Amino acid sequence: MSTVRIGPYTLPNQLVLAPMAGVTDRPFRSLCRRLGAGLVVSEMVTSDMRLWHTRKSSLRLMHEADVEPRSVQIAGGDAQMLAAAARANVQLGAQIIDINMGCPAKKVCNKAAGSALLKDEQLVREILEAVVAAVDVPVTLKIRTGWDQASKNGLTVAKIAEQAGIQALAVHGRTRADLYRGAAEYQTIAAIKQAVSIPVFANGDIDSPEKARWVLETTGADGLLIGRAAQGRPWIFREIAHYLATGQLLAAPSLEEIETILLEHLAALYDFYGPVMGVRIARKHAGWYLATLPGAKEFRAQFNCLEHTDTQCAKVRLFFAERYSNLCAGTEKGVAA
Repeated sequence: MSTVRIGPYTLPNQLVLAPMAGVTDRPFRSLCRRLGAGLVVSEMVTSDMRLWHTRKSSLRLMHEADVEPRSVQIAGGDAQMLAAAARANVQLGAQIIDINMGCPAKKVCNKAAGSALLKDEQLVREILEAVVAAVDVPVTLKIRTGWDQASKNGLTVAKIAEQAGIQALAVHGRTRADLYRGAAEYQTIAAIKQAVSIPVFANGDIDSPEKARWVLETTGADGLLIGRAAQGRPWIFREIAHYLATGQLLAAPSLEEIETILLEHLAALYDFYGPVMGVRIARKHAGWYLATLPGAKEFRAQFNCLEHTDTQCAKVRLFFAERYSNLCAGTEKGVAA
């Protein structure tokens, strides 16, 4: 399997955990890196440093406890604010700055940030040049293929990015208007890869080892950005890495391993956020982990009512104990991948 360089950093493989607001916090990043991701990227941090004093924003900033290389994603629509935010993040320990021009969320686009920036190519250039000039670490960029199907300018933006000194580019194969609907446009990603010499990461609908290899072959991309498919399935990185290296599918994790990983993840959430906030955030993660297992719907309804760390962990242990019992009795067929 090929490796990729971003500035001075040689990644151990081609697989990157995509930044996802409310998901890729430090506990999840650490877990995905341990389970095979070559690089992990923080949740999106606003470039408006006046908001950094809030607990939500402060938890998204880099810390020396983060795994290296430490990549933080920033978002905004003002070139000088983004440049200042980039400098501040580097001072806090960021080793790679990633600029978000790919988020389709209305609350981001309404502030002329995220994928809304693709409407204004001159502003794109100003932002990229300002941020690259502001820091002495690699700057990367996440984009979509355009604003909508009538204005697919991802190729032009990619060339602007390369000229501005961006050192790697991630392309989600949809326009902003597509959100997450429809099939990803891998041919557009392929065209962008052919047009620039910087590393290009393909993103969108990569949810299996076979799909990962197909996307790499189809697009010619240097690597893959994996987001939603890692929710509740952080081991997808080792599965893809193994398949790319050997051509063989790795065995699905056992119930015992899933239980261990989930309980470790919950403990990390409680430690990072504190018991009150940690319990709330644990709910969505537990739901994702168990979504494919029998009884998951009933479990989720009960788990979401629990208010304490110990009762959450006890509920998880009970759920798996019941699965083991049913498996031994021959009433369940094992773990879905």
